[in-house]
Order: sequence, then structure tokens, then C-alpha cells
Amino acid sequence: MRLELSQAATKIFKFFLISYAIVSVIYTAGYLYTTYSGNHHGIIPRAREQQIPIQEALQQQQLNEHTVVWSNAQGSIQAMPENFVMTKIFSDAMGPMNLTPYFFRAKAQFDKEDITMATLVTRNRFPVLSRLATNHKGPISAAVHINDDETKDEVLKELRDLYTGNPDMQQYVDLHLIIDTYDRQFNLWRNIAKLFARTDYIMMLDVDFHICTDLRKSIRSNPDIMDRLREGRTALVVPAFEFEKQADGNDWHTFPTNKKDLVQLVNDGKIGMFHNNWFKGHGSTNYTHWYKNDEEVYKVTKYDFSYEPYIIYKKEGSPWCDERFIGYGANKAACLYEIFLSGIEYWVLPNDFLIHQTHRYPEDARRKERQYNRKLYTNYREEVCLRYARKFYMSGEWETTRADNLKHECAKVHGFQRNFMTTTE
Repeated sequence: MRLELSQAATKIFKFFLISYAIVSVIYTAGYLYTTYSGNHHGIIPRAREQQIPIQEALQQQQLNEHTVVWSNAQGSIQAMPENFVMTKIFSDAMGPMNLTPYFFRAKAQFDKEDITMATLVTRNRFPVLSRLATNHKGPISAAVHINDDETKDEVLKELRDLYTGNPDMQQYVDLHLIIDTYDRQFNLWRNIAKLFARTDYIMMLDVDFHICTDLRKSIRSNPDIMDRLREGRTALVVPAFEFEKQADGNDWHTFPTNKKDLVQLVNDGKIGMFHNNWFKGHGSTNYTHWYKNDEEVYKVTKYDFSYEPYIIYKKEGSPWCDERFIGYGANKAACLYEIFLSGIEYWVLPNDFLIHQTHRYPEDARRKERQYNRKLYTNYREEVCLRYARKFYMSGEWETTRADNLKHECAKVHGFQRNFMTTTE
């Protein structure tokens, strides 16, 4: 009897042991599958959850080395320093740089179909960023550049004080910190703000502009416009304005908040197209038509390669800004040129608008940098025309509407047709 009981107990123990082993294997396999299924990469978490007040956590934020992990379906893992990966991602930019994505991360959880203001900020624009966060109250991805010199620690303290001092900054702003010795890498900074935006759509915005209307509401409440954005073939243009007297652009509290009041200021000669002394920069928006149209978005039909509007577009599938453009002149125009040639059409929003907040420009630097970038842009236009023409030809899209923008615009580039035929024969 005792022998039978002992054998039964042994069988029960083995049963539970085997069951436990099976459950453990299933659980482990499920965890590995969830974590490593497919070819993907991830950044190891930057910090454990901190159960301390936000102000104290921000004060303790440090610049540390982080790691990027690459894996495959078999669970094979390759790790490498994040800074090394960034040198490849941004290989056309001047480097090295110390980049810390999400140096401060917004507390809010954003809807994927929301619109992130992707902007770039330097020390003298810190207060304007804080103002944008309070007025916009929506997702912001800000690339913040700090010079790696004797002022670095002082500026970092100013940045921390700015973030901890404004609850709207903490709620809505993802701040990506760039520390290096290279000023005015505007396209690099634009790409960083875009890369780390947490929504499907972004607005390429200069932080100096005040958003006068609730453009997120007008866009997201319009099914037709949202469908256009989802398809990835439309970029929405938000018309930009500037006061005729610079002093009138100092106080955003006095800016109009609806189209009727804005048009009245236009008729009074107090405000007009942004940089109206450089018509090519924004003239393609067709302001004359915009003043009369209140109903529907309309297509930009007279594109110019110097056109540089402020646009809202789909993050994935759209081109990046070419980082070889350093300093003032042609940097944003080149970015928008490639977006246009890629097959994305520009459509103007009928009732939303921006107004520039007055600030001074470093004119000496602007003159010298524009001269250099003008030469670069001439060569770049030919280069990008040939690159996209070959892409469309090889992918079978040359005879589709996606190539229409390229065919029309690149016909203006000297020697394009001859060079294109040579590369495709």
C-alpha cells in the first residue's frame, strides 16, 4: 500500500514538474516572439520609471551613452552605441555631434493621427518655444541646438528652467538636444525634429511663427483633407504673413485670429505675404486667390523652385531634407523641392494662417551663406531630378501621375533630358 502511494506521489510530482516546464517554455517563447519577432531595432530604455516629482527628475537628467539593439526572428542580437548609429543616419551633416533624442519627453500620449509641430530652436528662441507650447497645446517635436563651448552649462540650465517652469512644455514638448560646434545646420535639425515626432503627420514650422487659427481642428474635422494626408500624396500649405511695420509683429496678443480680420489688415496695408520683397519664396501660394476663397483647399499650380511654404504632410514615405545645406539660403527650398519632385502635391488651406513674430537676422552671415548655397542649389536641382527620374523609370512609375511634378519642373533644368536619356539607355 505504501509503495503504491509512493509511486502515485512520484507520478503527481513528475506531472506538475513537466507541466511547469511546458508552461515556462511557452511563456518564454511568447515573450521572445513578442519582443524580437520580425527584423526591427529598438533603443534600450533610457531610464527606469522614476517615482519622483517631475522637477527633480528633470534636474537629474544627464547626457549618457545609449545603445541601439538590432535583432531578427531567430533572436540574434547586435548592439552598438547610439551615437555611432546617428553618425550614419545623419552622415551628410557636419559632425561629430552629441544628440540626445527625448532629452525631455512630453507627458501627454498623442493620437497617431494628430499633427506635430516639428521645429528647431536655438538659445535666443527659448521663450518663443515656451509660448508656442502654451498657445498650441498640442504635440511639438523640437530640435534644440546648443553650442559646445564655455556657455554650454549655462544654456543647459536655462533650458531646464524653461521646461520645469512651464507645465505646457512638460505636457506637450518632446525636446531633442543637439550639442556641437556647428551653427545653422537647419536641415539636419529639421530631420531630427521629424524623425522623433510621435504622430503620423507633421508641420514643418519655424518657431518664430504664431499659429493664429485652430488648424488642427479644421484639418482633423474634414474627412476629405484627412484622406488626402493618409494617402501621403498631399502636403497642406498654411499661408504665412508678416506685418509691414516690424514693430507691429512684436506682440502676438494683437494678431488677428480669423480670416476676416486678417483680410481687413491686408486691405489697410498693414500686413501682407511673408517676405513680400522675395515673391518667389511664397508667391506660388497665390494670395490673391486665397483672399477670395473661403470654401475649399486649392492646388498650387504655379510652382517655383524657390518656393518655401510651411506645410503639413505625412511623416512616413516623404523625403528628408538634404543636410549638405548649411546656413541661410535655399535650405528649406531644397527640402520642399525634393518633396515636390517625389510626387507630393501642394494644396493650400483656405482659412488657416500664420504670422511672423518680429526678430532680427544676422545679415552678414545671411549674405555669405546665401551665396554659397545658391551654387549648391543649382547643382542639387539637377542631381535630384536625375535621381527621382531614374527611380520612377526603374519602378515603373514614369508614366503615372506621380512623375508629373518632376517632368514639369525638371524640364527647366539645363541638360536634364539629355542626361536622363543617357542614364536609362
